[in-house]
Amino acid sequence: MDVSYLLFILMLAVFLGFELINKVPATLHTPLMSGANAISGITVVGAIALAGTGRADVAQWLGAGAVALASVNVVGGYMVTDRMLGFFKKKEG
Repeated sequence: MDVSYLLFILMLAVFLGFELINKVPATLHTPLMSGANAISGITVVGAIALAGTGRADVAQWLGAGAVALASVNVVGGYMVTDRMLGFFKKKEG
């Protein structure tokens, strides 16, 4: 594939992602965050599968890095979601 074609797709994805995230109201942020965490969980499973193939060293290193980064994303996302949901709990008087 031509590199300019791939750069065009990347720029389009960045622009669309930025526009979509800016249009999300605050009330929908927590449910969307939970959905994004589920997608990151799928990324962790795929990265573990890639890291455990036993083929090339590069694939194992990329898989291990993907597991680490996706795990940080999942844990951080759930921490933020839990904190945001804490705002809706009744406070004890």
